[in-house]
Amino acid sequence: QVQLVESGGGLVHAGGSLRLSCAASGSIFGVKAMAWYRQAPGNERELVAHIMTGGSPNYADSVKGRFTISRDNAKNTVYLQMNSLEPEDTAVYTCNAVIQPRSWPPSASNYWGQGTQVTVSS
Repeated sequence: QVQLVESGGGLVHAGGSLRLSCAASGSIFGVKAMAWYRQAPGNERELVAHIMTGGSPNYADSVKGRFTISRDNAKNTVYLQMNSLEPEDTAVYTCNAVIQPRSWPPSASNYWGQGTQVTVSS
């Protein structure tokens, strides 16, 4: 089965950095768009950043200039480098990807990871 597994979350002081990873595994034919979402208590889920197969990253205004999304297509992995972290960045970060499984007829589905906690202390 196809799954997404995140790693790299943790606790960091304001101004610090974290690097999140999300690896897709299973019977995969291809991975299309990949994205990072986050949700803090009391807030709606927010699209933080997404990236297409060939690059072309996009960011929420709140993280522009601080976060960098990238991907390694050979590893079916997406990363989120988070610099200059602020307490407002505290949230559960969840990976999302559009994945084509190795099946017939061909299809693509939206998959979600389990989420990883990022906590930024002041």
